[in-house]
Amino acid sequence: MSEPSTTEQGGVEPDGAEQHGAEQHRGEPGGLRVLVGYSPDERGDDALALAALVWSAAQSDRNAPLTVVHVHPPAWPAHGPGSVDAEWVAYLREQAEEALARAAARLGELGVPSQELDLRVHAHRGSGRGLMEAARETGADLVVIGSAPGGNPHRIALGSTADRLLHDSPVPVMLAPRGYAEDSPHHTRVVHPHHPARRLERMTVAYWPPRGLEDLTAMADLAARLGLPVRLLTLVLRPPGPAARLGGVERALGRQAAQADEDLREAAGLLGARFGDGMPVERLAEVGSGVSGTLGAVDMLPGEVLACLSGHHGPLLRVFLGERSGKIVRAAPCPVVVLPRGAGAPFAGEEARIR
Repeated sequence: MSEPSTTEQGGVEPDGAEQHGAEQHRGEPGGLRVLVGYSPDERGDDALALAALVWSAAQSDRNAPLTVVHVHPPAWPAHGPGSVDAEWVAYLREQAEEALARAAARLGELGVPSQELDLRVHAHRGSGRGLMEAARETGADLVVIGSAPGGNPHRIALGSTADRLLHDSPVPVMLAPRGYAEDSPHHTRVVHPHHPARRLERMTVAYWPPRGLEDLTAMADLAARLGLPVRLLTLVLRPPGPAARLGGVERALGRQAAQADEDLREAAGLLGARFGDGMPVERLAEVGSGVSGTLGAVDMLPGEVLACLSGHHGPLLRVFLGERSGKIVRAAPCPVVVLPRGAGAPFAGEEARIR
């Protein structure tokens, strides 16, 4: 990897050759540009494992580079205006070079060659805001990050980076569960090189009508670009506490499940009309108690991705996880992708009905 250079503001970024390689790919029609936020720790490795799978799945779309971004703090001001602490800049340069070298080596093990990498560092006080700025600068279509440290194994914990991205990201955000680097489909390639590497296999979309129709098409577009079939999932939840024992609850649940199935059938029909036979669409209305327990009863493939359509609260927030969506993210046993609110357009002929 070539040595990073120092900006006038005291930040550190890759040299012009690395950035120029990324610019050559920008603007190609129909491509999916993946940006992964990397820190040299467990969550960074988890993010790389997931990003490698996404990048591999998107290659049927375009041979786009995989952008790796390491966000570091800005340089400290020194004695005069516009000057910075030279020792701190040198330290940042060294740490950035080591981090990106480690990321490139790890991605090489996961099947992403070095010539397909766009390695960048970005100076910002907050990693979430830094990744958002990098996403805008590079024209990223998807941001991939790992789970916050300290969360439960095989689950997603939302830390400050994810919180900022999920509120303000201009593009979908995909989160890897803790330990995904060891449990991912790619792991067989590293540990058992004679076994064929697996891949992403399906996108399950947590769906609630009718507002979900607005963003469902955008999520299905992402699945199509990754070559993934879609399963539409609605969780029909029993009332909590003593209300679950009231008479008529089971009949009410039956009616809700029947209505959910009808709504899913309609949504699947709309997807079929848009994508044709090239996108198989499954449907599932799962009845259970609580989001975690009900989602835990849903069968998931080893290469599953769970998609959450964003909430529709908060007029100034691009992404806002409602209570149910937030519980789904935390309970999911697989990677989760969240779509920014308002990113999707209504299906043709459906705009009036949705309003």
